[in-house]
Amino acid sequence: MRLKAPRTLSKRSILFFSLIMLAKSYFAWYYLFEDGPTWTTWFKEIPFVLLIFCLIEWFATKRKIAIYMFVNLLITVLFFSLIVYHNHFGIIATSQVIGQAKQVGAVKKSIFAVIHPQYMLIFLDIIIISWVMLRRKKALAWKKSMSRRSNRKVVAALFCISFAICMMNIFPNSASMNENVQAEQMGILNYEAYNLLADDEEEQIDLSQITQSAIDQTKGIKPQTNPALFGAAKGKNLIILQMESFQNFLIHLSIDGQEITPNMNKLASSSLYFPRFYQQVGQGNTSDAEFIVNTSFYVPPDGAATEMYAPKELPSLPKLLQAEGYDTATFHTNDVDFWNRGELYKALGFDRYYDKSWFGEEDTVFYGASDEVLYKKTSEELARMDQSSQPFYSHVISMSSHNPFSIPENKYKMALPERFEGTLVGDYIRAQNYADYALGQFIGELKQNGVWDNSLIVLYGDHRGLPIFSLQDEDKVLLEEILEHEYTERDLINIPLIITAPGVTIPSVKDQLGGQVDILPTVSNLLGVSLDDHIHFGQDLLNQSSYNLLPQRYYLPTGSFVNNEELFLSGSGFEDGQHYTLSGNGNKPLQSTEDEFNRALKLLQLSDSYVTQLPDREVQDEEI
Repeated sequence: MRLKAPRTLSKRSILFFSLIMLAKSYFAWYYLFEDGPTWTTWFKEIPFVLLIFCLIEWFATKRKIAIYMFVNLLITVLFFSLIVYHNHFGIIATSQVIGQAKQVGAVKKSIFAVIHPQYMLIFLDIIIISWVMLRRKKALAWKKSMSRRSNRKVVAALFCISFAICMMNIFPNSASMNENVQAEQMGILNYEAYNLLADDEEEQIDLSQITQSAIDQTKGIKPQTNPALFGAAKGKNLIILQMESFQNFLIHLSIDGQEITPNMNKLASSSLYFPRFYQQVGQGNTSDAEFIVNTSFYVPPDGAATEMYAPKELPSLPKLLQAEGYDTATFHTNDVDFWNRGELYKALGFDRYYDKSWFGEEDTVFYGASDEVLYKKTSEELARMDQSSQPFYSHVISMSSHNPFSIPENKYKMALPERFEGTLVGDYIRAQNYADYALGQFIGELKQNGVWDNSLIVLYGDHRGLPIFSLQDEDKVLLEEILEHEYTERDLINIPLIITAPGVTIPSVKDQLGGQVDILPTVSNLLGVSLDDHIHFGQDLLNQSSYNLLPQRYYLPTGSFVNNEELFLSGSGFEDGQHYTLSGNGNKPLQSTEDEFNRALKLLQLSDSYVTQLPDREVQDEEI
């Protein structure tokens, strides 16, 4: 009689583990979807689980409980990983993201920062069952009874029904544009399987149809015959500064009378400042920003540009400027192998790069030497390069204000108000204050050694700093205090652009809409470099100022875009999408059209088709 309970339990083993999976599905849905789990969650998740469990019941005779536990562990790890990734990026990760697992070790501090203790509850059943199986003798009876075969006809019928339900969940929702909506409609496990197995390669447009005229027409702009300021900075050095995680709301921000970024504020006030400027990066984050700025192409639909496009012979800003006699170099204190940057720099055609091996690790903050070291050594090298008879182009990548923003105490340059202490927003403010301090030193050094007056300087943020889904309630309150409105996606992707050239630019605030893809054509115009033979998807912000269309992907659902008036977030398509006015006035009538939605998708397709059909690079043994 004492073995009755475990035998009864064993006969319902498929039910037992299905109930565990249902509980975990509800747990995952709570964190992954805005509306949380619903009564349909079991209908979308359990049929996929039953497909696997039926196979176990059908074929496994020995160690059945171990197989059940292994599958349980795999699905649990998947759910846990999706929750953590979504907390940081707001995205339901797929197998393409899992392929970048090799990058985790380099950014483990950022990963650990978004793992909350309550997430670990998803492993609770595994711990309890493992303890029972290892510690209690009665578990032996359970193990033995688990080896009994189930009714094969019943299992086969259950398998067929489950498979049919999975197909009912997947195929009617396969055309949904919004990846998060698609995952909710299909179910998480169905969505992951669909993305792993489906052949969803985008139809390529023939190269003969990808012309600058076709791109401009799709964007809704007309070419400029006599652009203003063409060649106004001709012959000057070009210094492009990429600021880590720098969002636009920091400009001119004061908290309790303290300026957060005084040096950036001075620069914005004495330069061309574009406050309506937006990120367009994808899975590669910082490295994607480097790619976009140097090519004026969009990021790939899956994967980082450094992985997907580095094998290509990329038309680029370094190559355009080399044809004008420029020396080109890029500076980054991290290891060049991170995000495959070494291959990207070869594809872009930089003459050389400076990475961790050159900067050293004497004053490390997160993943490399501090911004102070970056700027000090870079300013010295730029002064040396400036002595040459040829101008130079340098792309400088800052990093000390990287997520999770917990800089060492010896880098604190401000006293945070008490209400900001111990919060993500507070850490972010302090890290960016330090980044601004280091930037001020760089500007001072460039002015002192004479490089500043002989250069065109461009500064922009690489991507968002404060992920919406990582914010605690106190963070949201602090951001609302700072912004005077709720923090939303339009604030998330809003980064600054500042352009200055002594004797050329007149200080002013530019209200035209822009994105990272627009930097190359804007800089080329100022330097007097023709783009007649260079396909580009951006536009010169100093001339094409009446209209812009900025497609978004990855951080926002595919099909999302920014136009002059609002940010549009796609749903299953256009009709069920969300509209956020850029001005913050939610009472305005909708300013986006389905035509813009279709044109934004067409622009992405044109870019994808063009880059993937570029010739492959010849592999060379030498390092740049």
